[in-house]
Amino acid sequence: MTKIAIVTGSTRDGRKNREVAEWVLGQAQRRTDADFELIDIADYRLPLLGQHGPEQSTAGIAKFSAHIAQFDGYVFVTPEYNHSVSPALANALSYLKPELANKAAGIVSYGSAFGVRAVEHLRGILSELQIAHVQKTGMFSLFTDFRDGHFAPSELQAASILPVLDQTVAWTRALETVRAEAAVA
Repeated sequence: MTKIAIVTGSTRDGRKNREVAEWVLGQAQRRTDADFELIDIADYRLPLLGQHGPEQSTAGIAKFSAHIAQFDGYVFVTPEYNHSVSPALANALSYLKPELANKAAGIVSYGSAFGVRAVEHLRGILSELQIAHVQKTGMFSLFTDFRDGHFAPSELQAASILPVLDQTVAWTRALETVRAEAAVA
C-alpha cells in the first residue's frame, strides 16, 4: 500500500499547525487508496542545521531521517511566516535529500493571504530536493477558516483538499518506477 506522510510545518508553542495537519489527516484517512500518517517535526527537536550539539540531537536527526524515508509521498502543511515557509520546516527539510528524491508531495498552507507565498517558496525547496510537487494546493485563511482560535475551514476551502490528495496519491504511484530505476542505478 502507498504510504503518505502528513508533515507538520511548525514547532512554535501555541501553533495552529498541528490542528490543521490533524484535520488534513482526518480527511486523508477517509480514503482507501493509501495509508496516511502524521509526522510532527516538533517531536524530533531538530537542531539548527550545522549546530549539532548533544548526542540526543544527532539521534533525533537520524530518527527523523529514517522515519521520513519510509514514506512514498508527502503532504506538507505549512503556515506562512514573513512571506515564506516557517524556519522550522525549512530547517527540517535541510536535513533530507536522498530520503525525498523521486517522491511526490502535496502542499496545504494557511496564512493571512492563504499562505500563497509560503507555497511558492516551498515549491522551490521541494524542487531542489527532487520532489515532484503537485499543482493542486489546499489553502486556508487565518481570517475565515479559523474561529475562536481553532481551525474550522469553510466548506469551499475544505473542498480544496480532495484534489491535493488525489494528485499526491496518483503522482506518488507514478514515481514508483522512477524510484525503482534509481535504486538499481
